[in-house]
Amino acid sequence: MRTLVAVSWLASSLVAQATLADRLRAELVARLAARVPGAQAAVMLRDGTLVPFTAGHADRDGKEPMPDDGLLLAGSTGKTFFAALACQLVCEKKLDLDREVATWFGEEEWFARLPNAADITIRHLLMHRSGLMRYEFDPAFVRRLLAEPDHRFSPREELEFVLGKQPRFAAGEGFEYSDTNYVLLGLVLEKVAGKPCYDEIARRFLVPLALTHTVPGVGREIPGLLPSYAGEDNPFGGCDAMLEGGRLPFDPAFEGAGGGFATTASDLARWAKALYGGEVLGETRGDALAGSPARLGGPRGKVSRYGLGVIVEDTELGPACGHRGYFPGSLSEMRYYPDLDVAVAILVNSSADPRLARELPDWADTLAKIAAER
Repeated sequence: MRTLVAVSWLASSLVAQATLADRLRAELVARLAARVPGAQAAVMLRDGTLVPFTAGHADRDGKEPMPDDGLLLAGSTGKTFFAALACQLVCEKKLDLDREVATWFGEEEWFARLPNAADITIRHLLMHRSGLMRYEFDPAFVRRLLAEPDHRFSPREELEFVLGKQPRFAAGEGFEYSDTNYVLLGLVLEKVAGKPCYDEIARRFLVPLALTHTVPGVGREIPGLLPSYAGEDNPFGGCDAMLEGGRLPFDPAFEGAGGGFATTASDLARWAKALYGGEVLGETRGDALAGSPARLGGPRGKVSRYGLGVIVEDTELGPACGHRGYFPGSLSEMRYYPDLDVAVAILVNSSADPRLARELPDWADTLAKIAAER
């Protein structure tokens, strides 16, 4: 009798999951329309059930359906791994959020030429409040990236593009989103941990959480990477198709701690649930999720809150904690809703439509609402 009850419960559960997956997929298909070739998405429910679903195609020719295990470069969503590493080092008393970065590099000649060098703290870097400008859109950097597509930029080489410049504002007195903050943070983390950040992130997060489809975005050939499209306005050289003959037009490793991973929507949903709904942040959780007012997406962008590597926004479903990412050819969005205990992640294989980055949070909210109503 117990066996029959168990079988009946399992069958009902599988039917419910299938029905939910169909509703979620239908919503994703409707949103996708003809705006991008394809999308991956995944929802992780309160009980830990993962529901992956896809829409569209893996390539613009429409020859192959979008797989749920194909990789896309996730852009700045990867900052959450480096921020989580910093938070764990704080919990282990190896790092202090309010310690000046000069503690580690103050004796080095280059550091004195860094804007706001003497005043920048770890907290400033994590929250984009250092006053450091972006290196990755500097015309001189882009020219060199395109001229030397196989060159592996070191963090120190990237910082060279901001040395000697005037800061955007005094450290701690403003907000400006900049990958440069996380490039410098990555250097500190490797000093403190005594190991490469990628190794520590794998040991602490990727392996224990079975994020088996999350890999460093390093090298022009990344096994399992899907085609993606950046449009004619691609700021990195104007090329549209980002994968030709299985090779990227340049080494994406320049992103470093500013992002640095190729992944899937399923892995991002698992990560969001573990990061914001689990024990990853430990005693830093309050600091991490509190945040300060931050305008994302330029002067006309929405005012949100930015904490320790996390974007916090108010929604009709309650607060949403997560991050979004851009890399030429792909966009990502991951969100966790504490009031629902639900995580959502979305990856699309085109960045050609600039409006889409502003709309993905709404896509995620709608998918979370459907999941919560099941």
